[in-house]
Amino acid sequence: MAKIKGEISNDFCPQALYLYGNYEENGTPHFGLFCWYGWCWLGEGSGKLGVMACIGEEKRTKDLIRRTGMFSANLVNEPLLPLADYYGCVSGRDVPDKMKRLPTVERGQALDVPTIAESPVSLELKVVKEEALSKGRLGPECSESTLFLCEVVNVTIDERLTDKSLPVIERMKLSQPVSSMAEEAYVNFFGQELAKWGEPMKSL
Repeated sequence: MAKIKGEISNDFCPQALYLYGNYEENGTPHFGLFCWYGWCWLGEGSGKLGVMACIGEEKRTKDLIRRTGMFSANLVNEPLLPLADYYGCVSGRDVPDKMKRLPTVERGQALDVPTIAESPVSLELKVVKEEALSKGRLGPECSESTLFLCEVVNVTIDERLTDKSLPVIERMKLSQPVSSMAEEAYVNFFGQELAKWGEPMKSL
């Protein structure tokens, strides 16, 4: 295999997509799409699983996370992709009725956050630290990104995914996670391109 010098990017470093959720002041659920999501352990010997969620630009969802100190993260599967694409392409600050399209919303079991019934895995997250990051390399028009370090307080999961008698690859097929890894395309974890950004939401 020959390797050449490439551009600095996160292409071909697949991460699953998540819809993050919070409640507006009036109790209306609000969701946004993100993929800069990673895992960590919080505190030496704490045994607490943590999440690193990086959200770029100033947006309504970031406002709500700062106000409440909590949010949900809901794994995007293929059936959820049209709605996730819509949330990712439409700004809540620019479109006040963005949340006229909603999934089946369930209140979190441990935190006051909206979770998505159609998602195979939903996490309830409490922010323990917020870190402002420098502006991106895409130019001065790009606003500052924010890293939220969070504790995983609760998880709800499709019970079929807990059946360890099924091989892990079969459980992956059941969960149908979606990634966006290169060239503004959505892909699954089995080598299939699903659509380009902005296309799935046209089916809503």
